[in-house]
Amino acid sequence: MLAISNNERNKTMSNFFNTSTPIKYEGKDSTNPLSFKYYDATQKIMGKTMEEHLRFAVCYWHSFCWDGPDPFGGATMDRPWIVGSGSAMEHAKLKADSAFEMYDLLGVPFFTFHDRDIAPEGETLAESNRNVQEIADYFAEKMQSSKARVLWGTANLFSNRRFMSGAATNPDPLVFAYAAAQVKNVLDVTHKLGGENYVLWGGREGYETLLNTDMKRELDQLGRFMNMVVEHKHKIGFKGTILIEPKPQEPTKHQYDFDVATVFGFLKNYGLENEIKVNIEVGHAVLAGHSFEHEIETANTLGIFGSIDANRNDYQSGWDTDQFPNNVPEMSLALYYILKGGGFSTGGLNFDSKLRRQSSDPMDLIHGHIGGMDVCARALIAATKMLEDGALEKFVTDRYDGWNHPDAKKMLAGGYSLEDIANWVEADNVNPSPQSGRQEYLENLVNRTI
Repeated sequence: MLAISNNERNKTMSNFFNTSTPIKYEGKDSTNPLSFKYYDATQKIMGKTMEEHLRFAVCYWHSFCWDGPDPFGGATMDRPWIVGSGSAMEHAKLKADSAFEMYDLLGVPFFTFHDRDIAPEGETLAESNRNVQEIADYFAEKMQSSKARVLWGTANLFSNRRFMSGAATNPDPLVFAYAAAQVKNVLDVTHKLGGENYVLWGGREGYETLLNTDMKRELDQLGRFMNMVVEHKHKIGFKGTILIEPKPQEPTKHQYDFDVATVFGFLKNYGLENEIKVNIEVGHAVLAGHSFEHEIETANTLGIFGSIDANRNDYQSGWDTDQFPNNVPEMSLALYYILKGGGFSTGGLNFDSKLRRQSSDPMDLIHGHIGGMDVCARALIAATKMLEDGALEKFVTDRYDGWNHPDAKKMLAGGYSLEDIANWVEADNVNPSPQSGRQEYLENLVNRTI
């Protein structure tokens, strides 16, 4: 098998995307497909640039590891780091070259990865961890000449057959220990690379049937596992945020991280509500039977909002299709609630999106991200208009204004008993008149900003 030298690798990758010209903002009237129509990284909105508001990240797995298979057919995408000659580690470096080439073309400030995305799995965990560390060092070299930084890293605790019954929730303590050692390595690597977050992606943390499941034991195991991660974070001085990504149904019938509210209940039960926040994905919110903005506002309300994965599902399919976002109205509402909650701090907007199976050209990756970034930029503009207009917020404030009355405040503060309230209602013949919620009017307010 022929080895690939650095010169050969650079020569190969210099033509991978058939362009070396960075994608620039040209305005909505531009007909250049390799330009941004709405995303102007330097445009200031509400005191921040678009880049600072949106904090875009490219995900490593869908962009550079997925080559197009589905349950009925094999790969459709020719990726030299997957099918070319050379060792597994040479392929990993070739893949990194391609990734950073795309980061620089798009001008994104961040990227995200799993350990098994960036480096091959070895025969032992020690070998696997060394492979990850070697590629992390390679990333560090490339980051010296690139603006792209790590938004978050995570460990793949779901692909290998050892995790078929979960990782932290596995009935075998040896699998629990293996997963813990794997997470430690990726958290250390993420810290070393200056990552701003670390994600605990549940993978297979759930069950397929109660007939073989001790739920209380599994939840206790998961609680201890996450506490260990937090303890290690503080031990090594990692200042980033630990995130959980809620996901229902896939791949197990009942995921323990079903949605934001479920995750909060879990965190509260195991004393982690002040240590861990959530990374919310559009597709997962839909699978849970929610809107994306519902999950965001739930996280804001509970104080655990952290970051988001931007994609979309095909609403004619009942599964997570991970398509690039292209629905401006939906994303506008999501960003409205993100901005209303204070915006991102350590989190950002990660494109957990993949090409369609028939989009086999490498340039399709560029077009997919250009489209997604423009959609989010349009949504940001619309969301800021909603906030600056203030009509939505004023309506909600006025709707609940009765609770500002001293007696109403006293009811909530415990100043009146149930009997006190009942006596008052009867004595004063209280007979409230319902007020319209005016949903259609409010929807028109939203639509006039888009």
